[in-house]
Amino acid sequence: MLLETTSTDQAPPDFLASIGEVFARFDRQDSGNISFGVETEAGRHFVKTAGPPGGGGLPLAHEDRVALLQNAERLAREVPHPALTRFERSIPSAWGPMLVYGWVEGEHLHARRERREDPDTAWQRFLALPTSDRLAVVRTLIDLHVELAKKNWVTGDFYDGCLIYNFSSKSVHVFDLDSYHKGPYTNDMGRMFGSTRFMAPEEFELGRGIDERTTVFALGRTIAIFLSDLTALSDVVARACEATPEHRYGTVAELSGAFAPALAC
Repeated sequence: MLLETTSTDQAPPDFLASIGEVFARFDRQDSGNISFGVETEAGRHFVKTAGPPGGGGLPLAHEDRVALLQNAERLAREVPHPALTRFERSIPSAWGPMLVYGWVEGEHLHARRERREDPDTAWQRFLALPTSDRLAVVRTLIDLHVELAKKNWVTGDFYDGCLIYNFSSKSVHVFDLDSYHKGPYTNDMGRMFGSTRFMAPEEFELGRGIDERTTVFALGRTIAIFLSDLTALSDVVARACEATPEHRYGTVAELSGAFAPALAC
């Protein structure tokens, strides 16, 4: 029923409860988005919504949250990479579009600042994995961003909170890329959305250009954080994370080309 529905006049919680079992609700996002885990005869799905119209006090108006979901749909349709959670369909509802994805088994890697050093978190258990397992994740993330760059998608709000890791299958899935932009763009916010651990200097300054070299910086920080024990990558990280964009690798493909040889040294 879910994958055959073209639209509904109902609010997502009511609609989803009428067609299956809602086994999870994610409603603590600062953005105001509300998402659900629902099980139907067709299997388990993750359904993301913009939340109900209105929502005073949130950083984004409802229409802006809707626009970001539409942007996420466009990205998912253009880049069906195996590391991305599988996009299934978009269903108009009383809250705007419901984006339906296949459900992914695994653990959210992000840990809030106060728990970041807690050994029981998925984040610290991930960092404790053998280097080869963490290296495989970084390779996957670089490969994904090579494909995104081919379609002119530029990073926005990428950090460990975009990752789900399955410790059993040793696989990573990427989600929540709503803030990625098509092509180079201008920072019109000042301090943009994102984690300071992964953000480039231009993401803090109003009027600065954001382009593929910003993606390179985010990936450089990913390498530095995920593979801090691999000193062979220190030169790659240093260039990728140069404060001046012109001094970084010019493209994600160029970064990717430098990554493997550095490991062979």
